[in-house]
Amino acid sequence: MGAARQSWLLFAVPTSLVGVACGWALAQPEDPSPSSAVRALCLVLGSVVLGLAALGWCSRADSRPLLRDQRLWRLSTAVAGAWMLAEAVLLSMTAAEADALGLSELSVGRFGAYVTEISAGRVDLAVLVCTAAATVWSAVAFRRSDARLPVPVLVLAALALVARPITGHMSQQVLGSVLDVVHALSAAVWFGLLAALALMLRSRGDWSSWLPRYSVVAWRCVWLLTATGVIDAAVRLGGVTPLFDTGYGRIVLAKAVALAALLGLGWWWRRTWVVQAAAHRITAEGSLRRAIVEVVVMAVPFGLAAALATTA
Repeated sequence: MGAARQSWLLFAVPTSLVGVACGWALAQPEDPSPSSAVRALCLVLGSVVLGLAALGWCSRADSRPLLRDQRLWRLSTAVAGAWMLAEAVLLSMTAAEADALGLSELSVGRFGAYVTEISAGRVDLAVLVCTAAATVWSAVAFRRSDARLPVPVLVLAALALVARPITGHMSQQVLGSVLDVVHALSAAVWFGLLAALALMLRSRGDWSSWLPRYSVVAWRCVWLLTATGVIDAAVRLGGVTPLFDTGYGRIVLAKAVALAALLGLGWWWRRTWVVQAAAHRITAEGSLRRAIVEVVVMAVPFGLAAALATTA
């Protein structure tokens, strides 16, 4: 039953696409790139890889560290491999979009020029290399217990997730790149670590140990995410009117509404679910069900973020 319920986490994929669709609708008459749908998938998968590695690292001092569990590395290999494939598709799509071509019209020469002569192409290629390296390391760790070190995967996933934001429009502002790094990693840890818990934890005792620890990390991530998001939006928009008059501003508002809803849900979980789990008053199935609900809902703002990143 646990494995069947864990498969419900896959619903995070369509809900992230719902976020992308909402972003496209709000951006009109501006046109977000069609590649934003694949970008949303990359964000979701990358965050899960980061979350699995972070979970392994956080458990290093436990009596039974999760980083020694073969399941963690099997999952990391599978998710990182899917992320690598999604990044390969995204790289091809962005290369075609750079020349205003359809994907089927992209030639090898134009693709080569994109990844060697254009900064965005070099960044995209670097991201793909990071995801490939994370996949290979996870696969080796799955086979060899002496290679089960989460730090390399943690670093590779973090680099891949921040590479695009750090070279975006905020990089031209003082401390802009730092704000974008904090924003991207806060979102990824908040989402990815909960997804990792849902994938790895099996017993009531596991949830009683890990959920309170996650709750502390999650709230810190939320406040960092909120603060950096507000600063980013204020710098980019320069006032209140563009929040309503531009596609970018309307997507920012939608992200704010989604974040407020998640804050409300998180506050309620902190008062009920976390307390019950810590006291062993809720079953593992009950905790898994709540985690899945939150992960699936959290994927919506990831889709909005992907649409926002490709909106003028």
